[in-house]
Amino acid sequence: MSDENKQTEETKVLNDEHQEEEVNENKQEEVVAEEEQTTETHPEEIEDRTENSEEESEKETETNAHEEEIASLTKEVDEWKNRYLRAQADMENLRRRTKEEKEKALKYSTQSLMEALLPVIDNFERALNIEAKSEEASSILEGVHMVYEQLLSALEKEGMEVIPAKGEIFDPHVHQAVMQVEEEEFASGEIVEELQKGYKLKDRVLRPSMVKVNA
Repeated sequence: MSDENKQTEETKVLNDEHQEEEVNENKQEEVVAEEEQTTETHPEEIEDRTENSEEESEKETETNAHEEEIASLTKEVDEWKNRYLRAQADMENLRRRTKEEKEKALKYSTQSLMEALLPVIDNFERALNIEAKSEEASSILEGVHMVYEQLLSALEKEGMEVIPAKGEIFDPHVHQAVMQVEEEEFASGEIVEELQKGYKLKDRVLRPSMVKVNA
């Protein structure tokens, strides 16, 4: 092979290598361009993403606000419910107390009248203890006794009763000891004598019995 042919052949090889390098470079540039195009974000897409993010943030804020409002309303409802229950309980207690007071007032409605009549009853009893020395006096005492019995009967119908005394064991709730004696025939604490009658209106003492108690 002549030197000229040899040189021509080498030149051809170099040209082929150069062309191959250019092709590879072009391919690399295309790949990079495709990658850039793939990763490139258009302004429209950025705007859409920003709007979506803002909408989600607004929705989250609105949801939080609604939850806070619901919690506040729930708390307010509970407070009003508790107030209602307390008011209902107060009304029930007031109704019960009013009923008890009315019943109590009705039960003891005659108390003041009976207390005012106790001295009258005492005077009747003193008068009946007087010994009649004439027929006329006996007749008067008989009339007094009838009035006395009628008065006691009317008061008993209203709930007044005599407190038992002589022979009973002393009870400080219904008896008032004014004297103390030592009598062998009576037990200790037994009432020996009644000095003034005591009376009750149902379960309330109008006046305790004045008594003499054995020691």
